[in-house]
Amino acid sequence: MKNRRLLLTLLTAAAACLPAVAQNGFNMPFSQFGIGLNERYQPAFAGMGGTAFTRGGTNYLNPYNPASFAAVQTESFVFDFGMNIQSSVLRRNADRLSDADGNVGYLMVAFPLFKWWKTSIGLMPYSTVNYESVQTAPDPLTGDDVKTLFSGDGGVSQFYWGNGFNIGKRLALGFSLNYLYGKITRAVSYDFVYSDSLFTQDSRRQKTSSVSNLLIDLGAQYRQPIGERYTLAFGLTMRLPRPSMRLKEQSLIYTYYAQGTSEYLCDTVFPQPGEDGKYVSTLSQPLKVGLGVALERNNRWEVDLDGSYAPYSGIGYEENPNCRVFGGNSVVRAANWRGALGGEWKGDVDAASYWGRIGVRAGLFYERARLALEIDNATTLFNERGLGMGLVFPMRRGRSALTLSFTYSCLGRRDLLRRDLFTVGIALGSNEHWFAKRKYN
Repeated sequence: MKNRRLLLTLLTAAAACLPAVAQNGFNMPFSQFGIGLNERYQPAFAGMGGTAFTRGGTNYLNPYNPASFAAVQTESFVFDFGMNIQSSVLRRNADRLSDADGNVGYLMVAFPLFKWWKTSIGLMPYSTVNYESVQTAPDPLTGDDVKTLFSGDGGVSQFYWGNGFNIGKRLALGFSLNYLYGKITRAVSYDFVYSDSLFTQDSRRQKTSSVSNLLIDLGAQYRQPIGERYTLAFGLTMRLPRPSMRLKEQSLIYTYYAQGTSEYLCDTVFPQPGEDGKYVSTLSQPLKVGLGVALERNNRWEVDLDGSYAPYSGIGYEENPNCRVFGGNSVVRAANWRGALGGEWKGDVDAASYWGRIGVRAGLFYERARLALEIDNATTLFNERGLGMGLVFPMRRGRSALTLSFTYSCLGRRDLLRRDLFTVGIALGSNEHWFAKRKYN
């Protein structure tokens, strides 16, 4: 009964976190394309460059390969929670803008259904949209200045149900059902500044996109002992393709006039809607494949190498042709691949000093075509590179752990736009002993 009450409390806490998980407060210009920008890796993996395909632990969870859930111990309940603190620097030539924010990262739990079948549920952000920029240029007809404000907010969250199956002692297979949901609002406002009038008649174009779709992940892990001390591990992940997913959108075009800080609506235009009073654009998920290999020295250290490939990054977005509020879509689908190398010193569980039991992680990565745009009739790739390190502080004789990660990544080019992102991740993982029946003599 006590365990059931605790489980209910955790699930209630997860529901309370739903509105906050996919939100971010600082300016992210790259998030204006598609359905937003995804920062991905949680602290346990970010500190190793994002290597995750071969990994699985007893006091943390790995949603990047569903086969890893098979590593959850029998009669255990694993709780994994994390948050991020981020500082961003945007650069374009000599211009520079700094910002910072923090948010809830994820919340996941896992437990066994049978000795050979372990299951997990969790909530994490999939993408975030948050940007605002202003451009000022003269009106070609009147010569007066026109301020154009681009803005957007919202995001997409991911709720998953993952399952891992032990097939013998060395092989594990798994699958995850990932439900993506969220709402994104984008707007372009035109502020006509007339020097000879107290009133200005302006216009705004606004679009709200509602996401509700299901994606499926498959995974496998295999571990081959080499002698008595070493293990060679292999990981395979696959996100199944979905070439056509529905995305409902509502568009609005209206004019208004401003007096001081107040706005007064003049007239509104609703473009002719489609099915159910809403436009239906499409999203597409390509086949994405990831491979990983790791060499481990039991309870001492490990080195991981991961690689992934997809025909294009993330989810593709196709705007309904009858609903082009902002003009054409400049996103290009270019081949996307990512490579990461990471290592971990796991600490000595038998060390006399606590400091000797602390784990240390480090890694680096490079990703081609994180975003690809059509600029001046040429395809421009915005690649990303970065590095990280992490510390693992064991608690309760290793059944729980506090993980800290420190990462830096650089996305884009300085002559167009470059973002330097510094992230501190904090995660708490706990392995509780549940589902066991006590025996009395």
